[in-house]
Amino acid sequence: MSTAPPAQPNTTPAWAESVYQRLADDDDGRVCKAISDDACRETPGNFMRLLAANTMSTLADSVASAKTTLPWLLLHLGAPGWTASLLVPIRESGSMLPQLLIGAMVRSLAVRKWIWVLGGAVQGACLAALATVALTLQGLSAGIAIVALLTLFSLARGACSIAYKDVQGKTIPKTRRGVLSGWIGSIAGALSMGVGLGLGLLPETGSASVFAGLLAGGALLWVIAAWSFSRIAEFPGATDGGVNGMAEALGRLGLLRDDAPFRRFVIARALAMGSGLAAPFYVALARDALGETVALLGTFILLEGLAGLLSSPVWGRWSDRSSRQVFAAASALAAVLSIAVALAAWSGLSGTAALIAYPLAFFGLGVAHAGVRLGRKTYLVDMSGGNRRTDYVAVSNTVIGGLLLLTGALGALASLVSVPGTVLLLGLCGLLGAAMSLRWEEVSG
Repeated sequence: MSTAPPAQPNTTPAWAESVYQRLADDDDGRVCKAISDDACRETPGNFMRLLAANTMSTLADSVASAKTTLPWLLLHLGAPGWTASLLVPIRESGSMLPQLLIGAMVRSLAVRKWIWVLGGAVQGACLAALATVALTLQGLSAGIAIVALLTLFSLARGACSIAYKDVQGKTIPKTRRGVLSGWIGSIAGALSMGVGLGLGLLPETGSASVFAGLLAGGALLWVIAAWSFSRIAEFPGATDGGVNGMAEALGRLGLLRDDAPFRRFVIARALAMGSGLAAPFYVALARDALGETVALLGTFILLEGLAGLLSSPVWGRWSDRSSRQVFAAASALAAVLSIAVALAAWSGLSGTAALIAYPLAFFGLGVAHAGVRLGRKTYLVDMSGGNRRTDYVAVSNTVIGGLLLLTGALGALASLVSVPGTVLLLGLCGLLGAAMSLRWEEVSG
């Protein structure tokens, strides 16, 4: 006579239960949607471990941003301008393009958190190497080294991205994933503000040691993040559909043809890419109007952190009710801001007006981009389960990665002709993406 397997012991400490109940508005009578009973018992502890790991990694991304910190570093080291134009496309596409093949490998693993841990360790090592570059290299050699290290960093981040969504889907209930993402953005935003304030107190010109310190700090944050993620209580899951060669992995692209809801998701996400791609153009326009100082860099880092602090909890709770609405609203906000910035730049904005308008617009874009990212991530995790979720993440990120590389290169060329024109085009595409996302099926709740 068969018997059910014994329940796994609960490893969640009492303090984690208490904090979780406050952060997630949950209690012992919670109903865990889309996860196992064993995973449900571990939810409070896993919630706190995911919160710690992803707060540290998000803060590391802020202090070593390809949108702000790395372009300033290249400028300081005298690297050619074309190297700066490659940063955002490589940072974004490099983390997405390999995910179709990575996803096939991840499907073969019953426990997938170690993919994230390994990827986090590699990213920490890359930031430590970038800190060394800041202190030792100049000119073209510095530019090539930074681009090469960022490429490796982005590939490791791709592994983390696909593993994170799958681990989150196995360990956090469906109605608490947006809340978790919201708290991650909020806490990391507050800490980023502190970094920005500190930079604002430094001398106007700064030095290589300032950038090296930022990058070394980011490396340490990744070490802490990897340690926290390694402590997640993840139970073995499905392993069907594992690695069977490149042909099978590429065959997953058939989802775009056969799965209409998924296809609509990918198209709308592609059109809304401007919420991320527009940021360095905002910074370029601001630098042209206001000058190139460390204090200005600190201001942008502070505003990016403030945007996450204020908006992420709101976006997160709204996403648990309707991630579709969050994506649409945030995409529309980013689009309207980009159109307004383009028109302002064409009008010759300068002086006090520019000092107010550009930082305010950058803050608004940060709020919008936080909503776009949180809405699409929550939607993608909620719209599927098991290995289908892994396939969705891998296919969508691979396609978007390729499009990012293409549009990033075209954007770099277009910016040589007109930066405001490039920003306007990104805004118009964003409006189309927002409109298309209204056709998505409702999957939250």
